Amino acid sequence: MISQKLYLQPITAEEAVKMAHEHQTNCCFIAGGTDVIVNKFQGNQAASCLIDLTGIVEMKQIIRIGKHLKIGATVTLNEIKNNPDIVQTFPLLIDAIDAIASPVIRKTATIGGNLLCENRCVFYNQSEWWREAVGYCLKCKGDICIASGGDKKCFSKFVSDVAIALISMNAYIEVVEYNSCYFIPLEEIYTGDGIIPHKLNSMTIIKSIHIPINEGFRSVFKKLRQRESIDFTSLTTAVTINKYGKIKIVLGGVDPKPIIIEGTANDTEELIRLATKKPRIVDNDVFLREYRKEMIGVFLNRSFNELSL
Repeated sequence: MISQKLYLQPITAEEAVKMAHEHQTNCCFIAGGTDVIVNKFQGNQAASCLIDLTGIVEMKQIIRIGKHLKIGATVTLNEIKNNPDIVQTFPLLIDAIDAIASPVIRKTATIGGNLLCENRCVFYNQSEWWREAVGYCLKCKGDICIASGGDKKCFSKFVSDVAIALISMNAYIEVVEYNSCYFIPLEEIYTGDGIIPHKLNSMTIIKSIHIPINEGFRSVFKKLRQRESIDFTSLTTAVTINKYGKIKIVLGGVDPKPIIIEGTANDTEELIRLATKKPRIVDNDVFLREYRKEMIGVFLNRSFNELSL
């Protein structure tokens, strides 16, 4: 039985996972805390056992390993932005980080935390008394999706800008579970379920992120939001073409998971059609559904022009 408030500080990822198993009914990993703490204040995060990952040295490193760049999951967004190797090799990642929150928040927020930030909705990410007054939705144990009016699925939007950029560059992650460690493509951890958006449970850690170095990536990042800082995304697009001419488009903010479209420079019109059709957009944002849908085509056309496609 854990105490009402428990704060643990492991020194290895394996120790952290073991601690999570010992307190699995009510625990949460924390690093920068920019998402977890806000959710606790809003009543959307109830864990009373916090496991601090910032003391794990190997999760705070940026190093080259063979043909990949390895970024520890607790490296802050500001540290990534100021890393000359990343600035030169992966400018798309820098563009994505520049679009996140504010400079002060980026000094604390971690890359792993951004990959696992909770899906958002204007009807869910409010104070507890506000949600009680308007009526609880599916994501907070209500019986209806307020945004869509349905009672089957939650369409809270995927908002990680870093994930959109990394997926477009074929990044994969190192995952640590109890007595196991494995590597998977980043996009595979997202479920498309607005209520439980990640396949990784509360006892699993993203230890590091790996990006291919020699793919010759050229990329364009764009983000729609009300203000140039602080606001979460209403639409994020990342368009990446590698040295073989393969295009990978990734969309965020318009579906409960990242939307991925792949093709070549010969079929850009079809890529735009698919990218506009595939997302499950509902009115759960400050911008109307129709406007966000229209802006997908606008952003992709601009991105293709910037890439001279």
